[in-house]
Amino acid sequence: MKHILAAFWAERLKARRSKVPWLAGAGFMILPLVSGLFMVILKDPVRAKDLGLISMKAQLTGGTADWQSFFGMLTMGTGIAGLIIFSLITTWIFGREFADQTLKELLALPTPRWAIVAAKLLLSLLMPLGMTIIAFVLALGIGVWVDIPGYSPELLRESSMTLFQIAALTVMLMPMVAFIASIGRGYLPPTGWTFLTLAFSQIATVMGWGEWFPWAVPSLLSEFSGTAHQPLSLDSFLVVLFTFLLGTVATLLWWQRADHAK
Repeated sequence: MKHILAAFWAERLKARRSKVPWLAGAGFMILPLVSGLFMVILKDPVRAKDLGLISMKAQLTGGTADWQSFFGMLTMGTGIAGLIIFSLITTWIFGREFADQTLKELLALPTPRWAIVAAKLLLSLLMPLGMTIIAFVLALGIGVWVDIPGYSPELLRESSMTLFQIAALTVMLMPMVAFIASIGRGYLPPTGWTFLTLAFSQIATVMGWGEWFPWAVPSLLSEFSGTAHQPLSLDSFLVVLFTFLLGTVATLLWWQRADHAK
């Protein structure tokens, strides 16, 4: 445990001193800000046009300014933006050692390789969850400031549970990104992997196979929440769990056995 704590302290220090996590976090905070902006527009479209928030040609249909719609925007945005932002963070955590050519120095430390990987994986899990908490708190503040109608404690409880479930499921997909960043030895392969899985998740959803494709499960959960759709089955969550375990084991084994002298 002491090896993991020491490695995690070092990884946390790297993240704190780098601009990448901060910029990624700032990008994720756009989600509650944009959702709040839409609530302002939907509450009074005429005034929004007078203020220049929307043009005269803008068409606003099918939306209402209430807490249910506000939380719906947050959950759907988290299902898509979360996959991109969280993957960016994981890509940086595992790819930076290759891009900065510091891998040999890192592995030369008297810290087991498994502890280094475990610390990196732990950071790639905790940082996105922390961002989700901050974004949710920010969203609540924006909702109160905008004075959105239709609030209820039950709606808050259900929406918060759905939001954090989506974030947790998305985070569980990150070890596969870590594995691709490791075998790809840099930033480009995991970046391509992220957009490839995002595209295939849309295709799988359209074809009716989204519940079996792990990268489509978080967005499906956001779409099905608060609707008449049948909830996701246990199999969908098990598929995500299997992907998480596969990515974790594959990443650990690669760092332990790969030829790092190249």
